Amino acid sequence: MAEENQPKDIEPKNNRILAYYFIVVLLLGLVVTGILVRMFDTAFVEKEKWEKVAESQKRPNRLVLPGRGNIYSADGKLMATSVPRYYMYIDFKADGLQADTLKHYVDSLSYYLSKKLKNRTAAGYKAHLLRGLRSKSRQYPVYEGRVSYTDLKEIKTYPFLRLSKYKSGFYTKEMVQRQKPFGSLASRTIGDIYGEIEEGGTTKGKNGLELQYDSLLRGQAGLSSVRRVGGGWTNVIEIEPVNGMDIRTTIDIDIQDITEKSLVDMLKEIDAESGTAVVMEVATGEIKAITNMGRIREGIYGETKNHAVADESEPGSTFKVASMMVALEDGVCTPTDSVDTGNGIFMYKGARMTDHNANKGGYHMITAEKAIWNSSNIGVAKLILRGYERNPSKFVEGLYRIGINTPLNLEIPGAGRAKIRKPSDSTRYWSKTTLPWMSFGYETQIPPIYTLTFFNAIANGGKQVRPMFTKEILRDGEVVKSFSTEVLNPAICSEKTLTQIKSMLVGVVEEGTGQAVRSDIVSIAGKTGTAQLSQGSAGYKAAGVSHQVSFCGYFPADKPVYSCIVVIRRPRIGYPSGGTMAGGVFKSIAEKIFAGTVSYNLDKMPADSAAVKIPQAKGGDLQALENVLKQFGIRLGTDSVESPWVMTGIKETGISLKNVSEKKGVVPHVVGMGAKDAVFLLENQGLRVSISGMGKVISQSIPPGSRAIKGQTIAIVLN
Repeated sequence: MAEENQPKDIEPKNNRILAYYFIVVLLLGLVVTGILVRMFDTAFVEKEKWEKVAESQKRPNRLVLPGRGNIYSADGKLMATSVPRYYMYIDFKADGLQADTLKHYVDSLSYYLSKKLKNRTAAGYKAHLLRGLRSKSRQYPVYEGRVSYTDLKEIKTYPFLRLSKYKSGFYTKEMVQRQKPFGSLASRTIGDIYGEIEEGGTTKGKNGLELQYDSLLRGQAGLSSVRRVGGGWTNVIEIEPVNGMDIRTTIDIDIQDITEKSLVDMLKEIDAESGTAVVMEVATGEIKAITNMGRIREGIYGETKNHAVADESEPGSTFKVASMMVALEDGVCTPTDSVDTGNGIFMYKGARMTDHNANKGGYHMITAEKAIWNSSNIGVAKLILRGYERNPSKFVEGLYRIGINTPLNLEIPGAGRAKIRKPSDSTRYWSKTTLPWMSFGYETQIPPIYTLTFFNAIANGGKQVRPMFTKEILRDGEVVKSFSTEVLNPAICSEKTLTQIKSMLVGVVEEGTGQAVRSDIVSIAGKTGTAQLSQGSAGYKAAGVSHQVSFCGYFPADKPVYSCIVVIRRPRIGYPSGGTMAGGVFKSIAEKIFAGTVSYNLDKMPADSAAVKIPQAKGGDLQALENVLKQFGIRLGTDSVESPWVMTGIKETGISLKNVSEKKGVVPHVVGMGAKDAVFLLENQGLRVSISGMGKVISQSIPPGSRAIKGQTIAIVLN
């Protein structure tokens, strides 16, 4: 019964819904199939076409140059940084370049280039550019030098050059120039870079610390592309560049400046070929100053070769200290043992040895310590022969033991090394005279930095430390790596020997060849040195023998803080002397450094009888005067004043005060005031003020108390 009551059209409606559903699914299936077919067609059939379209919407990747790291002094002063520089060229075969266009602009372009670059006249630039046009060169230099980015931007606005590069053919080549704000200070140690930018987009160190830390300083180039977005072109960084790390050196700019000036002054005075000076901090081994000055032309010196670390030359008499240390340590002699130097001439195995005072009859019988004081070649040689003539290897072993030739592994590429031959060395001939001549600094090659390291060990209680040039490596101001003192030898000799050697070095300055180095400001200990320089194939017998003079030591002698070596080569004026020449530079450096470290407790110093107890004070604003005097603890007098403006004086109870009238229409009294207060008061009365001089007002052209006429000029004189 119920079934008969149901509507008879339900079944046809259900069939229609299923039909509609089928149609929708079919349509969606056709759309999806179409999308899949299109995707396949795009991805595989038309792949090359769409890749070309994509490439047309962007330009090739370009290198984004990283910033090369900076090099700083120990106290953070900038010593080397990079700036871009540009060479300018014209491609006279550029497709859009028209000869008539250049000729139309050449006069005005030549005028601007001449005015800016100043290396040619306008006519000269016109001839230069037209010569390039005729040559059809693709790389014709507009200017032989390099210009800054700021100058380049201006030059690109000049006639003809402001046209597109296709019409003008103008293009540039970027270089990187390393600027050193402190000029030649430690220039060879800091080093240089090659200006060209390499294929990888970075620069390369050439020498010095620039080369040693090149991989850290250079950074890593990034990539950028120019893409077409929304109808325009935009620059997109694909890979960010990584700037180079920074280097903080051990160099102290103030000590470096002192060292360089002291050396150059002496080089000019004695007309020397070159000179070297190095200052090392005794306890740490940090190089606080290093300068290598060579004659560029007559009277002009500049940083050339890094002689301090690279020169492998005979050290001369500074080496006698090492010989004496070995002899004392081996018990060959004591400081008071006698040695006969005769009349200053000694023949040994057919070779002639002389002392520097042979023309005065020699030193005759002296002690071992006086052989060092007086730098006697014969005295030292005879002492060494006394102990090692039959066994020279033992002497050389002693030199090795005290560490004068210990490899320093310096941070400066191209550094030399100490070369001390052995009797058993088959590569270098050991003659019958090698031992005695070696004892006073010949037939060995020692870079100055090695000699300094040895003397620094003496000053440092026998502890030999490696010279340091770098304190820290930084990235974005954060320390990445720190360098600490490296001990090469905890004790180069016994304490007894060290005490004896120190006493001898003081004696050199107080009693011997280094008396010119003696200072009333700071105590100095050290050793002079003078050596003949070999003249190539002619050896030491050539006419006009050249000399190298030196002084190496430390200061203050009782509590050493710094060690220093000075070496001067081929002086042309004066008698070659390690004491007066190299020692003179040493003394100047030591005194100036020491003067900069001296401090005084002013509170504990006795009062100067000539000192002013109550200073002069300018008149003017009373409140400002009270504030200043309060800060200095200076008493004001008990005078009663009502005006905010006062005149001042001095009396026993303090600074006296007197009112300054501010009555309207009346010229005030401003003598004794400073310029600011005087002008304020006068202009407040409507006067125009003319000022001359500096200090406080000593006269005014309109007397105080006169009627002030608005607009009237009053002249005040300050002194």
